[in-house]
Amino acid sequence: MTITSRTMRRHLPPLVALLGILTSFAAPAATAQSASTPGNGRRADVPIPDPASHVNLFIGTTSSGHAFPGVTLPHGMVKVGMDTDSPDNHAGYDSNPSFSATGFSQLHDDGTGGSVPLSLFKIWPFASCGSDNRFEVCPTDINSRKVLRKTLADGSPDDATEPGYFASNLSTDIRVELTATRRAALHRYTFPANATIPRLVVDFTNDGQQSNSLPVVQIDPDTGRVTGGATYAASFGPGVYRAYTCVDFKGDGFDLGKPVEYGTYLGNSPIRGLVGGIQEYTGYRSELGALLGFTQNGNGQTAIYARVGVSFISSAQACSNAEAEIPTFDFEGTRSATRAAWNELLGRVQVETDGVDSDTVELFYSSLYRTHISPADYSGENPLWDSDEPYYDSFYCNWDTFRTLYPLMSLHDPENFARIVRGMINIQQHEGWLPECRGATAQQWIQGGSNGDPILGEFFVKFADHAASLNVSADALYKALLADAEDQPTDWNLQGRQVNVWKQYGYIPQDLIEPGGANTKQVSRALEYAFGDFAISQVAKALNNTADGEKYAKRAGNFVNVWNPNVTVPGNESIVVGMAQPRFSNGSFGFTDPKHCSPNDPTGANCFLFNTNFDGFYEASPMVYSQFVPQDTAKLIELQGGADKFVARLDLIFDENYFDATDEPSQQIPFMYHYANKPGHSTQRSRQVLAQHFSTATNGLPGNDDSGAMASYVAFFLAGLYPVPATKQYLLSSPFFPRISFFNPLFNTTTTILARNFAGNPANGTGGTVFVQNVTIDGRPATSNCFLEWDVFERGATVELTLTDDIEVTCGNGADALPPSLSTGGFDV
Repeated sequence: MTITSRTMRRHLPPLVALLGILTSFAAPAATAQSASTPGNGRRADVPIPDPASHVNLFIGTTSSGHAFPGVTLPHGMVKVGMDTDSPDNHAGYDSNPSFSATGFSQLHDDGTGGSVPLSLFKIWPFASCGSDNRFEVCPTDINSRKVLRKTLADGSPDDATEPGYFASNLSTDIRVELTATRRAALHRYTFPANATIPRLVVDFTNDGQQSNSLPVVQIDPDTGRVTGGATYAASFGPGVYRAYTCVDFKGDGFDLGKPVEYGTYLGNSPIRGLVGGIQEYTGYRSELGALLGFTQNGNGQTAIYARVGVSFISSAQACSNAEAEIPTFDFEGTRSATRAAWNELLGRVQVETDGVDSDTVELFYSSLYRTHISPADYSGENPLWDSDEPYYDSFYCNWDTFRTLYPLMSLHDPENFARIVRGMINIQQHEGWLPECRGATAQQWIQGGSNGDPILGEFFVKFADHAASLNVSADALYKALLADAEDQPTDWNLQGRQVNVWKQYGYIPQDLIEPGGANTKQVSRALEYAFGDFAISQVAKALNNTADGEKYAKRAGNFVNVWNPNVTVPGNESIVVGMAQPRFSNGSFGFTDPKHCSPNDPTGANCFLFNTNFDGFYEASPMVYSQFVPQDTAKLIELQGGADKFVARLDLIFDENYFDATDEPSQQIPFMYHYANKPGHSTQRSRQVLAQHFSTATNGLPGNDDSGAMASYVAFFLAGLYPVPATKQYLLSSPFFPRISFFNPLFNTTTTILARNFAGNPANGTGGTVFVQNVTIDGRPATSNCFLEWDVFERGATVELTLTDDIEVTCGNGADALPPSLSTGGFDV
């Protein structure tokens, strides 16, 4: 059967046009009412009442985007979806139809690199087994059972998805449908008429890395309930974790009864009648699971529900989770409730679509959606310590997300942001330092500095006056920041900083070999440590702790200690004056080629986590990292020889292929022209980046989505904004919409940005009536055409932008028109 339900269809590269937006799905009445009733903490203006219909979950599901297209609640723990045998199956799925489905598992991450995370507890259906349909010949191991999906006329797989729902038609004529709650999933398997004994596998051992050990499987032959768990390897670090599941089965519209066949399997050998994995001879990475057969529905189509609870505590808790969250196996009710949750959250950001193509609207809401997949709410599922505080996981990793994801949450979702911050503080209280990279309760490798610092700084700088009402302790938050800033851990590869030499030298010497972590990434870590100290200084100032504010602001200036004024780019000596470079303990500088680790590096170096990387940088070139001083771009302009040379350098970064759209250190660069009083150039560069690298296609991401880092980046560019984390400023450009508004439920206010003279968006991002000539706020001239202060979003305001086709617009004429920097007296909280 071809899936014809009201779902978002996929896009085959290089198609960009929509292939079937859901238009007929009506949001539940209660949701529509709550979204349109003034005075109840929800906005009154809702031009798009069903934003979920504009979400395309297939964006970035091939070509290494690793985006997750399955089902989850906003920040839900369970992320149920299809797994495939693709080498790019980091989120399980791949939209390339040549890859086979291998199972439907309950836990995934979105957009990660490293090894394949999670993908636990796969369910798999059999319509028949072998020529004589015997239990014993069912091909239970992952490589024997896998099958292709059916394909549509255009060659794409017959899959469909929307917020709250995923479906696929397998080549075995079995239809699979999925939905989810926070800690449980509900599957529906519809079997063909010839499936006289519909069978289902519960796979305990094939996680994404096939790393299992110590598996436990138990079958209740009277009820069909399957319970158990196993230990698995962390995907980006040295640790392990243990997870558990509980699976119950029920007929859809008929009495399923107890299983007519059951047994465990080891590899490709099911054994009828075995009820426990202990009856098998298992070893490390053995494929172990349960196989059950049921009676066919004698009065119609045979569809079987599989309700799957998941826990990191115990199988009993996994059962409780499923029973509490999906008590009646109500598939349509669960699907509708999950969609409603997404609609409420996405509906806080509204856009006017007149004169805007549908792909742009789709790209915006799809990006906003993926911003809220991670981190995941594992509250109640922390096996490491007991606490009443929220517990969040899937920080994968803060290095990716601190730049844009949390500043976007500040605009419309402060309650979840506060819960995430509380969870981070609680981790610090029990493990000594803030989490940096974390998956399935295991610590993972730090990519850069202590990037939890700007996340906490982002929250407190913007919500200090509301922290107590959000149950965030200001004292505990500041103590967590000081732990990162002052206390060196035993292993700075996993938490904290290499802080002793940072305090001693004001940089990290390249030639200093210190036990306690890898001696790599010295330059990029120094730049990020400096920004982390800036975030701490901002929090100290918000707490009226003047001494600490000055202390950490001074440490935030340590970026100058890795600046070598004598490095240039051959052939561009008149433009490039100075660059961040490795430095030795005696104060002299080493040298890393400016091309190193850039897209045009002739050696193809990637600056990944290898101890043999002595270059001093992580995943980006010296040319790119030399621009990372968000706290004092004015000083950076001075170091680079003034505004004209700064602009010329930015142009060189783009024109000579140093800009890397796949990687986070490049994200801020398109907006940096603001600081040289050329915001029109920021507008054009940011629009060109979107036009050249992002689309609504299945290959519409230039690289990994990185837990929503790329998604939030795109959402900001489309909104005509870019954040400076841990500050009260957002850089301002023109939105891709004539109107965009942000509702903040904490303040119960709506801020609307209006684009006067809006004339659409040039397809290639170049030119057009898109440059901001003038800004008013509630009818009064703004201080700057280049940035908005946080109070605009806090109190609710109408921001009117007058657009022009003149790229040489400026930030304005006042002394405060340029965006703030530390060296010019800015960021005084």
